[in-house]
Amino acid sequence: MEIRYSERLHRLPPYLFVELDRKKREAISKGVDVIDLGIGDPDLPTPEFIVNRMKEAVAHAPYHRYPSSNGMKAFREAAATFCNRRFSLDLDPDTQVTALIGSKEAIFHFPLAFLDPGEVVLVPTPGYPVYHIGTLFAGGETFYLPLKEENDFLPDLNSIPSDVLKRARILWLNYPNNPTAGLATGDFFSQVVDFAKENGIIVCHDAAYSEMTFDGYRAPSFLETPGAMDVGIEFHSLSKTYNMTGWRIGFAVGNPAIVEGLKKVKSNADSGQFEAIQDAAREALLSDQSCVVEMRRIYEERRNALMEALKGAGLKPPCPKATFYMWVKVPQGHTSASFAGLLLDEAGIVCTPGNGFGDPGEGYVRMALTVPKERMMEVGERLKRIL
Repeated sequence: MEIRYSERLHRLPPYLFVELDRKKREAISKGVDVIDLGIGDPDLPTPEFIVNRMKEAVAHAPYHRYPSSNGMKAFREAAATFCNRRFSLDLDPDTQVTALIGSKEAIFHFPLAFLDPGEVVLVPTPGYPVYHIGTLFAGGETFYLPLKEENDFLPDLNSIPSDVLKRARILWLNYPNNPTAGLATGDFFSQVVDFAKENGIIVCHDAAYSEMTFDGYRAPSFLETPGAMDVGIEFHSLSKTYNMTGWRIGFAVGNPAIVEGLKKVKSNADSGQFEAIQDAAREALLSDQSCVVEMRRIYEERRNALMEALKGAGLKPPCPKATFYMWVKVPQGHTSASFAGLLLDEAGIVCTPGNGFGDPGEGYVRMALTVPKERMMEVGERLKRIL
């Protein structure tokens, strides 16, 4: 029997990081000493106090049963407390907070709650591929909003054609931004609120990097903006903040009706996250956040080392104040792919071609601060040899 895949699978773009991982493994098999600045996966361990809490929680027999897809009340309360301390948000844990199996699954599933076939989702590009892929699986259409350096990597909402606006239901934002490390201002978020209210659009803010900030910068929540709670939902992840990418835990907060729509999808799509993980995550959210301060210190040190390395090789990227990414313009005469290929083939350095995040990313590569400072200094030495 011939196995036939669905049309939606045929329409999927290749998932960027699968191919990146293949090339890295191929280089390693050839004996190359690879420095991997490709995938944004923290190399630091989860803080010990969170791991210890997990060890205790995993033995708690009541956690071995089916969890609620909405999350434990104690976890939702911890998320609300975190948001109150960090952003001064006053949230009802029962109606405005839901647990996530990592924010990726919720970003993928969210359009199913609010999008009908033929309706439009406004997606920043370059950006996280799942914004588009979730739209595709929900039968919607993606309208891309370019993020350009000359516009501080903010989308131009006035550039959207009127016929697109009439069909638009969802706008995705992500600040601090992956991959550009761009930042959003309060003025921009205010414009977004006015835009959303005028056009009846739900604003989804992916805040995965809100705590990964440097030089004293404080990333705002979109929901801090006056009027944002009327139109918005925000997705938070513990992955980068607490080095918990493999744990798959996050939460969404926002307008009760919007959160309820996501809950309805999740109650049909999953059975919730293991409650021992939620218990350990609660411990992280309610902690004094000193582990986050230390995380920032380490990445800031690495950022400074990589900045020096790149400058020494004649590259002059902007110095990011948030995320653990550097968005680097490629040298003249190179494309994103050719420069990434040169770095891997000639220097054993893995980075991500910018056009893999969308067409406006052409001419850039993304480098992640996911190796120790000493390896960042080695990046500098290797770059000098080939550039």
